[in-house]
Amino acid sequence: MKLQRKNRLRALSLGAVAVSGALALTACGSDDNGGGSGSSTSSASANASSIKCDGAKGQLLADGSSAQKNAIDAWVKNFSQACGVQINYKGSGSGAGVTAFTQGQIAFAGSDSALKPEEVTASKKVCSGGQGIDLPMVGGAIAIGYNVPGVDNLVLDAPTLAKIFDSKITNWNDAAIKKLNPTAKLPNLKIQAFHRSDESGTTDNLTKYLIATTPSNWKYSGGKAWQAKGGQSAPQSAGVAQQVKQTSGAIGYFELSYVSDGIKAASIDTGASKPVAPSTASATADIAAAQVVGTGKDLSLKLDYKTKAEGAYPISLVTYEIACDKGNKADTLPATKAFLRYIASEDGQKILSTIDYAPIPDEIIAKVRTTVEGLS
Repeated sequence: MKLQRKNRLRALSLGAVAVSGALALTACGSDDNGGGSGSSTSSASANASSIKCDGAKGQLLADGSSAQKNAIDAWVKNFSQACGVQINYKGSGSGAGVTAFTQGQIAFAGSDSALKPEEVTASKKVCSGGQGIDLPMVGGAIAIGYNVPGVDNLVLDAPTLAKIFDSKITNWNDAAIKKLNPTAKLPNLKIQAFHRSDESGTTDNLTKYLIATTPSNWKYSGGKAWQAKGGQSAPQSAGVAQQVKQTSGAIGYFELSYVSDGIKAASIDTGASKPVAPSTASATADIAAAQVVGTGKDLSLKLDYKTKAEGAYPISLVTYEIACDKGNKADTLPATKAFLRYIASEDGQKILSTIDYAPIPDEIIAKVRTTVEGLS
């Protein structure tokens, strides 16, 4: 079943690339081409008549979060077929996306972390009379993917995870892992821990979880850049997933849609009655408790990384689309607004749960829809 879903998503990705091919020839392509589980064609295809193009035309350049790349590919396929707009979303990582946005190189960015104050300030130079704002569009679980022969149902907790990624637990039959997995046949095998080489909102969210839940074992300040000792690195979510898939003893982190054949995902012991596996439902349970902390038109959220709620997966993320509230470029505003309107719509959000993402909760996405209508 996973292989079938993977093949279907690859077909979606190829469709998106075909639509934006002419533009892709003139822009640097991403080496993050997706590669996780996906949906059926019928469930990922929206009714084209429900997409409001409203004068959208031409081409859009966008970049950012690789965690949402698989969702963007599905959305681009539908939107481009309906409106004829060419969209090239590179998926180079949240850091690269925010930088490109604040330098005026792209129409909108995707980021798994909300804009920092200095990034908001920088955005005012390209948003004439306005500034960049965070619009939550995609939710998801950050899976702790692993490749350990003979181990199908691994359980980890925050302290153990922190020690693994900080090179303080280096073998799969370590006593701390055994304690969490008393019936598992843990091999005498070296742990190969992989992290992101690029600045990543996924890294930021994972480390926020570790800082919040086990500060004595994770003494780094956090952020988009990886700070811990040791380990190996790879670019974008697809790069880390590929390394985990092909390396015996590997462990890494990436959005759930990148879990595929050859990769299993660990459950997390949160202190609830039983460990929680990453899924659309468990991520939704966590994100539903998020609070809007942005001001004005900004809708950045605060997640509860310390949740012990039954069935709530604590290592979740929300990807924001970042656009100017005012001062968008006249030649890209109609297409940007129409695309963001579509992905925030009921049809757009419905796609997410079919490709291992979590839709944004109703109360929050309603605010996003209102804000998108006011973009100028």
